[in-house]
Amino acid sequence: MRSADLVAMLTDARQRTLALVADLTDEQMRVPRMDIINPLVWEMGHLAWFQERWALRHLRDLDPIRPDADSFWDSAAVAHDARWELPLPSRGETLVYMQQVLDREKLYQGDASPDESYFHWLVAMHEDMHGEALTYTRQTLGYPAPTFSSDEPPDAPDLADDVCEEDVFVPGGRYDLGAEPGALFVFDNEKWAHPHELPPFAIARTPVTNAQFAAFVDDGGYHDDKLWSESGWLWRQNAKASLPVYWLAEGGRWMVRHFDQTTVLGADLPVIHVNWYEAEAYCRWANRRLPTEAEWELAATGLDRKRRFPWGSDAPTPERAHLDARSTGCIAAGALPASDTVFGCRQMIGNVWEWTATDFLPYPGFVVDPYKEYSEPWFGSERKVLRGGCWATRSRLIRNTWRNYFTKERRDIFAGFRTCAV
Repeated sequence: MRSADLVAMLTDARQRTLALVADLTDEQMRVPRMDIINPLVWEMGHLAWFQERWALRHLRDLDPIRPDADSFWDSAAVAHDARWELPLPSRGETLVYMQQVLDREKLYQGDASPDESYFHWLVAMHEDMHGEALTYTRQTLGYPAPTFSSDEPPDAPDLADDVCEEDVFVPGGRYDLGAEPGALFVFDNEKWAHPHELPPFAIARTPVTNAQFAAFVDDGGYHDDKLWSESGWLWRQNAKASLPVYWLAEGGRWMVRHFDQTTVLGADLPVIHVNWYEAEAYCRWANRRLPTEAEWELAATGLDRKRRFPWGSDAPTPERAHLDARSTGCIAAGALPASDTVFGCRQMIGNVWEWTATDFLPYPGFVVDPYKEYSEPWFGSERKVLRGGCWATRSRLIRNTWRNYFTKERRDIFAGFRTCAV
């Protein structure tokens, strides 16, 4: 790629970051201390610091613009709780620093070397992921929806309800799990494709809908300890959870808080903001199970050849995937038939992240990439793999092989799930 194209990608990512906070007052920027969010001014500075760290200091051997930058924004060195105690630069000073870093990038022209391409993609992907985190932070705090998104869902055809009740059959076989060498950019935890054998299985055509999950709630699913694992039941008791986190019962119907608004729960939308324990309990109630990440990737990719996306190699379009926060929130789980995989699974990219049964562990022969804090410190049974992206995920970020990961209690993320037959 040309350096100018890489800078254009970074500029686009930065514009999205700025748009996510531009409408917030200084008071709204001073967020409460919570384990699941960062101080917003810290987050802005961290994104510029990360860009400077890898694209300028590492690649170009340049001195930092601010001598104190590492002491503020190095997430590997500054503990999460300490970020509220730092004498951070003001919002205005942070914006100046962000622009200074981007302006330095614009000085470099010509064809990019493989190293330059890799580290610029890393920076853009990092900022895109934080953009999604800023979006669900606004939901967590009850702030208005992002101003750059439409409140109107995209047009989608009316579909029979039974499309969300169907399974598709995936024949077993041997296939390559993981990313193939030669991909434009992949993270270290996707490397590399390796042979994997699976027996046949049946997987839901779509993610679980709000209507389906409401049946579990109405049947007392949150209060039946037989449906929960020991750790899941302990979480439920400690969290005093009796509903998905943003659901409300009002006037005999289910409502949901969506950013700063309360609306009627859309029955045909995928259930979202449920954690791994809630998904596990639903599966036990429904006599189903979560797919493994290997099953998920095979259902998305196919046996005959490795596909970058469920539908093939073409980039995502609005007809194939609900991404890029084109509208604020999910669309119907049965929409977008053009997204179907070769087996018939729908919406495996976009709309809602999908929990899997799999612990976040390295693939065979794992070798850590230069950004060593991305994967290696988090491997283990405490985190589960999620696949597929959500409505707020950037389309340049997502692909069939991308592995997201979170601890099992997280309900703030834009996550749901689909199920497999037992």
